[in-house]
Amino acid sequence: MNNLNLIPALPEIFLAIAISVILLVDLFTKDVKRNITYVLSIVAMGVCGLITFSSLGNGETVYTFNNMFVADPMSDILKLFSYLAVALTLVYSRRYASQRDMIGGFKGGEFYILALFSLLGQMVMISANNFLIIYLGLEMMSLSLYALVAIRRDHAISTEAAMKYFILGALASGFLLYGISMLYGATGSLDLTEVAQAIGTGAVNKPVLVLGLVFVVAGLAFKLGVVPFHMWVPDVYQGAPTAVTLLLGGAPKLATFAITIRLLVEALPALSIDWQQMLTILAVLSMAIGNVTAIMQTNIKRMLAYSTISQMGFVLLGLLSGVITAPDGSVTNGYGAAMFYSITYVMTTLGVFGIIMLLSRAGFEAENIDDFKGLNQRSPWFALVMLLFMFSLAGVPPVVGFYAKLSVLQSVVANGQIWLAIFAVLFSLIGAFYYLRVVKVMYFDEPTQTEKLAVTPDVGIALSANGVAVLALGLLPGPLMAVCAAAIARTLAA
Repeated sequence: MNNLNLIPALPEIFLAIAISVILLVDLFTKDVKRNITYVLSIVAMGVCGLITFSSLGNGETVYTFNNMFVADPMSDILKLFSYLAVALTLVYSRRYASQRDMIGGFKGGEFYILALFSLLGQMVMISANNFLIIYLGLEMMSLSLYALVAIRRDHAISTEAAMKYFILGALASGFLLYGISMLYGATGSLDLTEVAQAIGTGAVNKPVLVLGLVFVVAGLAFKLGVVPFHMWVPDVYQGAPTAVTLLLGGAPKLATFAITIRLLVEALPALSIDWQQMLTILAVLSMAIGNVTAIMQTNIKRMLAYSTISQMGFVLLGLLSGVITAPDGSVTNGYGAAMFYSITYVMTTLGVFGIIMLLSRAGFEAENIDDFKGLNQRSPWFALVMLLFMFSLAGVPPVVGFYAKLSVLQSVVANGQIWLAIFAVLFSLIGAFYYLRVVKVMYFDEPTQTEKLAVTPDVGIALSANGVAVLALGLLPGPLMAVCAAAIARTLAA
């Protein structure tokens, strides 16, 4: 182990330098549409992707910076999809942000810069192997997102949403820090590996550990947006500009999944009985309240917020049904299924919000379900793409959401929790109603708008590719599922 080895952190180092360069370039550009800033941001993420992909093939786990930072197969996979998620977000958001003065005038290229800073925080979270590094990445991501929610400073609803998000986010950070302090007090270390070893000896104060665990799980639950820490999700999703809502609901879910694995599975495996019981309660409440409440929504962003709550409940099902080692010594499918579910959910969510921004125009926000009326008559292709996304979220075959749900349910059943699988299926059927309602509105209602959709080539190609990918991964889910399972197995074995 070489603690002066910078290679594992090369993507983060490059992105930090790139952000500084882009910030300086944007300072001197007079282009109102910020074309240079946009192109440089996409290029920076592309280079990060090449660097990360080059290290993916060896499948090794490398620690650096005194064990505080780790590059392993799980981090490489999640980073690659984070780059893709943020890049697609910028592509989908470009016209929307320009029409709402989010990237022009006095604001400059802050939208792009803050999006890159949030991505940098996510990358640090994904590779963190130390409590303080996890918190550093979390705050870097969160502070950027707080600012982005409030980027339309003259918009009262966005400002209110930003205040709610900031106050509740600070409270959740306090929970997480307090839990970390308890774990540090009980084990004497901030290093995740050393914490796991200290707990494994049994010579620690169990009540203090469990108290710390409760606060850590509460902090993670807030970032995932699960019940009962979900209060911010619908208000912030609805109040934030749609482009920022997509940034909130996309790549950060991957980073939160990563730190959940790091904190619970890698650092606290000896407490798995305790935290799996907590996750069971959170998952059940999230699937029930999320799906039932979403049925009553008429605002599609608010509906998708409650949908997110229920979908994160499914992710928790995978996490709570996994065990560190199976009887044959191999890692079970639970964590791999949860990782697969997180990735495919984020890819689907990107497309849904891309369609919402496609329907929006200057002075008009396509935020209500009724705004999708007759979309098939205006654009049969994009109505079909939206149908694929809705089917995926509902878990209807043959799109990828069906296999994602199936893989999680298989891991739950394999763990002997049949009642939990039945509960999840029941509420998935209830949740299918509000997804299929959008399909019904698109295909069977008369359109309130008759003009054709104005689609730029880059958005049209990206949305089409996104829709095809959701269908293709549903027809051939094996390769990505195998990659996720192998990444989790190698990461935990190291």
